[in-house]
Amino acid sequence: MQTIRFHKMQGAGNDYIYVNNMAYPLANPEELAVRWSAPHTGIGADGLVLIDRSDVADFRMRIFNADGSEAKMCGNASRCIGKYVYEQGLTTKTAVALETLSGIKELQLKVSAGKVDEVTVDMGEPQLISENVSLETGKQRYTGTVVSVGNPHYVIFTDDVAAIDLPTVGPLIERHPMFPDRTNVEFVEVVNTGEVRMRVWERGSGITMACGTGACATLVASATAKHTDRRALVRMDGGDLTIEWDAATNKILMTGDAVMVFEGTIST
Repeated sequence: MQTIRFHKMQGAGNDYIYVNNMAYPLANPEELAVRWSAPHTGIGADGLVLIDRSDVADFRMRIFNADGSEAKMCGNASRCIGKYVYEQGLTTKTAVALETLSGIKELQLKVSAGKVDEVTVDMGEPQLISENVSLETGKQRYTGTVVSVGNPHYVIFTDDVAAIDLPTVGPLIERHPMFPDRTNVEFVEVVNTGEVRMRVWERGSGITMACGTGACATLVASATAKHTDRRALVRMDGGDLTIEWDAATNKILMTGDAVMVFEGTIST
């Protein structure tokens, strides 16, 4: 049995357990993600994030969802890693390169009095933008936009996002045969050209307070459909993110908070 030091962090309410894998190497992160993420018998989180050495960037990130599956990318977790490595003294850089399964992401840290207040993540270019993609599940028909921002998303626009029965609809769409690798699901209500309201069902985690890549996919879908400008505020249950889809570079920039909740030790 091994005693592990962990940090619980959240970005826009998307909370993960963070472990410095360089100091506490974990041999079975899939199993531990399930056990530790449990809200009543574990720490309680949307999943487990490992911070490790990288041969191609400053650090490497691996993300394991609450069901033990490995995710390619998480925008909120990326911001939290920026805060973690700076405040834990692992780097003095305010521009940090982070290796992920969906490529290297650039983190720009906004630092004040030795603390990271805000992080902007260069999420890269969106891929596979397909509008008006329809599917039928649970005896209902949905039409949405398929967007990949390092992981898959299905964005559905609705007049009243609060009326969506997300616990019922979310898992049906996530596992629809159209998505053999499953998908994240976003329901989006347009407030105006500079603001949208979003609720998310995350692949492998279920309902979460926020999803950074989901917010990026939402902005891309909204701007493509001319519902919003290419820069907008995405409001989620856990907080807000500012997303910009830069016209000159085609890259998505995500800006938001990163919060240290608490730290502790736990046994494997």
